[in-house]
Amino acid sequence: MHIKLKNKKLIFGKYKVKCSIGKRGISKLKKEGDYCTPKGKFNFLSVFYRRDRVGNINSNLRKRIINKNMGWCDDPISNNYNKLVKLPFKRGCEKLYKKNNVYDVIIVISYNLKPIIKNKGSAIFLHIATKQYSPTRGCIAVSKKDMFLLLNFIKKKTKIIIN
Repeated sequence: MHIKLKNKKLIFGKYKVKCSIGKRGISKLKKEGDYCTPKGKFNFLSVFYRRDRVGNINSNLRKRIINKNMGWCDDPISNNYNKLVKLPFKRGCEKLYKKNNVYDVIIVISYNLKPIIKNKGSAIFLHIATKQYSPTRGCIAVSKKDMFLLLNFIKKKTKIIIN
């Protein structure tokens, strides 16, 4: 069974959960830095999590613990564009180990990964929302409680459909 994003809600099984999306909505023509969530059908690849904040998690996806030297390259000039990188890093990147809790759990979405196209957008994740469900820079964000509900639902073949 797949997950559908519609009207700032993720719909799966018998559930509908509130989510936030990119500040500028959903776009079929996503570009780096445009604050849009990409339109399409994508896989969930792996889960990164802060074990110091959420403990060990159950997931059917590959799991990795976030540590202080992890980042995700968002600089189209870099050969590591849209890939996990080790900090310190000379180019632009998104730090995964944050003071706030939005990256306590991150599910990597298969947007712009095979092949990676420079400037098409990077670091598209499903992550934890702020208390106000503030718009993201292109990711999808849900409450921590709903994230754990989703983790139990997502299997290796589950896709997210963003319209």
